[in-house]
Amino acid sequence: MMNNNGSKKVVLRFPQEVADRPIVCELALRFGLRFNILRASISPHREGIMVMELIGSRDRQEEGLEFLREKGVFVEPLSQDIRMVEERCYHCGTCVGLCPTGALSMERPSFLVRYDPAKCIACELCVLACPTHAMEALL
Repeated sequence: MMNNNGSKKVVLRFPQEVADRPIVCELALRFGLRFNILRASISPHREGIMVMELIGSRDRQEEGLEFLREKGVFVEPLSQDIRMVEERCYHCGTCVGLCPTGALSMERPSFLVRYDPAKCIACELCVLACPTHAMEALL
């Protein structure tokens, strides 16, 4: 039997009327999904946004995302990726200190900048900071 486990990064938008409900906890309990909150800004009685990585079987992920939609949460895939153009990188490390997830790191003792796209949440801080435009946002 084939294992269809994996992870999926999504952006969740919580309208004001559902922002104070424990919907994500219910998602995890009901569908057996694990989640990693990559970025969030949610306050009671205000619209909220969350970038989340869902971890579990693809079938359960889809069922869980449908559950969120039924609860009034707007679900969209994390449609933006960041890439590193090695030829442009001077390995100055400007981006490393800004990266909130550790997707960019400084290798020791070579002091080369390394990029792990699996850890990236597409916040674009590196894109804005890179003096050589080695970090690019792909739409």
